[in-house]
Amino acid sequence: MLRITELKLPLGGTEEQLRKRAARALGIPKEEILRLKIFRRSLDARKKDQIHFVYVVDAEVADEKKILAKQKNISVTPKLSYAFPAGEAECHNRPVVIGFGPGGMFAALLLAEMGLKPIVLERGGDVESRRKAVSLFWEKGTLDTENNVQFGEGGAGTFSDGKLTTRIKDPRCRKVLEEFVEAGAPEEILYDAKPHIGTDLLRGIVEKIREKIRSLGGEVRFFAKVEDILAEDGRVRGVVLANGEERLADDVVLAIGHSARDTFEMLYEKGVPLEQKPFAMGVRIEHPQKMIDAAQYGAAAEQLPPGEYRLTYTTKKGRGVYTFCMCPGGYVVAAASEEGRLAVNGMSEYARDGENANSALLVQVFPEDFASAHPLAGMYFQRELEEKAFALGGGDYTAPVQSVCSFLGIAEGGPMVPPTYSPKTKEDNLAEIFPDFMTEAMREAIPEMGRKLKGFDRAGAVLTAVESRSSSPVRILRGEQGTSPWAMGLYPTGEGAGYAGGIVSAAVDGILAAEKIFQRNLK
Repeated sequence: MLRITELKLPLGGTEEQLRKRAARALGIPKEEILRLKIFRRSLDARKKDQIHFVYVVDAEVADEKKILAKQKNISVTPKLSYAFPAGEAECHNRPVVIGFGPGGMFAALLLAEMGLKPIVLERGGDVESRRKAVSLFWEKGTLDTENNVQFGEGGAGTFSDGKLTTRIKDPRCRKVLEEFVEAGAPEEILYDAKPHIGTDLLRGIVEKIREKIRSLGGEVRFFAKVEDILAEDGRVRGVVLANGEERLADDVVLAIGHSARDTFEMLYEKGVPLEQKPFAMGVRIEHPQKMIDAAQYGAAAEQLPPGEYRLTYTTKKGRGVYTFCMCPGGYVVAAASEEGRLAVNGMSEYARDGENANSALLVQVFPEDFASAHPLAGMYFQRELEEKAFALGGGDYTAPVQSVCSFLGIAEGGPMVPPTYSPKTKEDNLAEIFPDFMTEAMREAIPEMGRKLKGFDRAGAVLTAVESRSSSPVRILRGEQGTSPWAMGLYPTGEGAGYAGGIVSAAVDGILAAEKIFQRNLK
């Protein structure tokens, strides 16, 4: 097939129009295109009076060589299918995967496809029991510390917007997207520039991937918390579960996610090399979705899906402030995993049809900000702010909220956008939660971001605290072979280990771990 780039189509453009423009680029009649496949579709809204789609397509034709000789801007479509490592592997003991978020899920899937029959140990529940536990928490504030927004099948991403955008340029990304489509995701995620699934569809998708792993000989166990990792003579020997069960293993994928704080403490006590890493914390900010649509698309808003944004700003003191995990038509949700600590996150369903848009508004946090060399100092810093948010809300997972005008200390300017967080919210002074450097950075950034996106600094926009789980504050060190210096065969993987920043990148890191295990166990 031949790849054609930069095909522009107006809003409302048809498949027939796309075929005609592809034929024009190829220099042939449209009837000579045997098959046309969209590879990438993005929206160009830089000029609101000229909003259009930009396509990259692959065309099947009878005589590729003839076209390539004439058309300089046409190329052969690169091969994108995932290639499994060559050879055959055999493990003395079945590989163990700790955690069933994207990193652990795709490590297990690839190990199963390679014939190595992994055993997955997930501390939380399956997606259905997890849904019930989360619903109870959101409705009544009753927290299950082992089965919640952070822990359980699919990881933290299961209760999110299901964003699949990533900055990494790894060919394994295609494998991840194709597995999602096979499990029921819309095919458009293969070509949309900003693909998403939505939490409502994602729950069913992770169930199907779990069943695929089982059908290939893998085992997935829920409510199976690992409390110790066994090692001898510099090599992993197995794991110990909370119920006392020991499981022998020569290869252990450590895909624990960014909120397994008790596991981080266990690793530290055992001497597993950890280090601090930069992260970010802040609030969730909500606006009316229609305001965002109008700001992004103008008069064309009614013809387009809910608008998105991504904003960055560097303060006068050089600290970065940025929006993250923007959820069009979504909800701010309770995301705590520990008693007495309050955390919030954002979520959208596939339709993105809620009244509000929300996004994290985050301030960069560096190791020097908490003045401690302890590898877990960043984690303790997160806990401190979560405890302050919990206390400010009244101690029952009521989230403290504040309007932008109140936070900035300016005159009232209209009613506050109704917050979507549940179970309850309480208006208060969010500056009581944050250290001065974070409050100052957000107060400086919000008006500047309002200059980039009209209405972002809207007086009635609502801030909800505290958004603390955007990334891991810890990195679990690993060498070139992917294993920890503490013990050969221990593979720190994914976002919690400090090597990924979203669903797709974590899944890719899981695939890499599986490949390392396969190569180490070649016959």
